[in-house]
Amino acid sequence: MCPDEERQATPTGHPPAPAREGRASAGAWLPCLLSALLLGACTSLPPRQPEATAAPGRVQVRGAQGSLTPEARRETLRGVAAEGARERFVHQLRTLTRSGDADLYRGNRTRLLVDGPATFGAMKAAIASARERVLLQSYIFEDSGVAAEVAELLLQRAAEGVAVAVIYDAVGSITTPIEFFQHLTDGGVRVCEFNPVNPVRRPGHWGITHRDHRKLMVVDQSVAFTGGINISRVYGSGSGSWRRRAPASEPGAALDDGWRDTQIELRGPVVPAIARVFEDTWREQGCPGEPPTSTRPAAAPEPGDRVVKVLASDPRDEGNRIYSALLAAIDASQSQVRLTMAYFAPGADFVQALCDAAQRGVAVELVLPGRSDSTLALHAGRSYYTQLLQAGVQIHEMDQAVMHAKTAVIDGVFSTVGSSNLDWLSFVANNELNVIVLGEAFGSEMNALFERDRAASRPITLDAWERRGPGSRLMEGVGRLLERWL
Repeated sequence: MCPDEERQATPTGHPPAPAREGRASAGAWLPCLLSALLLGACTSLPPRQPEATAAPGRVQVRGAQGSLTPEARRETLRGVAAEGARERFVHQLRTLTRSGDADLYRGNRTRLLVDGPATFGAMKAAIASARERVLLQSYIFEDSGVAAEVAELLLQRAAEGVAVAVIYDAVGSITTPIEFFQHLTDGGVRVCEFNPVNPVRRPGHWGITHRDHRKLMVVDQSVAFTGGINISRVYGSGSGSWRRRAPASEPGAALDDGWRDTQIELRGPVVPAIARVFEDTWREQGCPGEPPTSTRPAAAPEPGDRVVKVLASDPRDEGNRIYSALLAAIDASQSQVRLTMAYFAPGADFVQALCDAAQRGVAVELVLPGRSDSTLALHAGRSYYTQLLQAGVQIHEMDQAVMHAKTAVIDGVFSTVGSSNLDWLSFVANNELNVIVLGEAFGSEMNALFERDRAASRPITLDAWERRGPGSRLMEGVGRLLERWL
């Protein structure tokens, strides 16, 4: 029986390569890799569906007071269209309904947070302001550097009567001493380990390859965060500071600090929806007691005008909502596709969608890592470069820091920030969380951030790429062979 055939036994997940996201020794990953080999042989991604064959779904919009009336819904969508690029927005919205019902939340305020210092500054400020609860979910939770600072702040708030709950992934945090989490528990923080490696730690909740790769935090009902940033020391400084610390010629120079990543802060009616992602995980994992609740409404029920969709994926679902929505948006793209991605090995269909878009005149641009904590994942992505470059896709590699962001902006009106990489296991194995923000106003912010990253990266040209050496070609072949397990 393949491991994705039963919901409880399937838990299939994301076993990183030994150094992936800076974690653990090779020996610690042996059980994960063995299970991943079985997983890779038994799973597949859904095939691309021609747009004309997909039945349109419905659009439902919620605000601070619940579901909107049809007229209020139309008024909200007209407001987004009025930001600009109306035809592209309508086209992408229709496409979104074809990959599933478009359940949207209006009235939100969003803020892009670039790199660790900005993200942790905002998160710590939010924790300090908490009155009822703090919910924190992270693939990696370390015990040093900025991560230790977050832990101490959580302990302080728990001592002051705030309900604090933490979910961490057992494999992602495998090198963090168990005493660290016990210290949190002793201090009043409610801690839950996602799918413990040891099956007797929480019987009935074990699946060595089913990992929780989500990164989210919710404070009261007022603010939520998600994106690519773990609670990790590698975010102690901004990516721009790395160049001053070590020359690019040093192989591991960018691996320990100053990673380039993106988080999004959200305020408004979407916050309870993100909280429910945490609450559902807590209950499904059999964590002790009910997750902390909050009855305190936000000071401003609809503090902004952003329209947001929440996409939470689970390997036990029938299909991956993040993969389907992003692939459909690329297939429907009319002017521009811009992806910034930490781990890029998305499979043949996804690469072909990028090539098809470029060949029909869409400007397709990728910012990808030039160095990585997973060498094989890096080369697996590079194995597609010739095909992409020949189709007209523009590729840039960032060398100055480890690129760990997971973002996309399509046609300037469809933007996504989250935890999901463009790799096989993110699509078919991990629990992941992305948000889609619709409209040209936020799309302009995303485009500006992309252009900043592109300027800090070097272009890969077809002529130069075809002159690469046999060693690189060999590594690309190996990476492609192992693509499903990276």
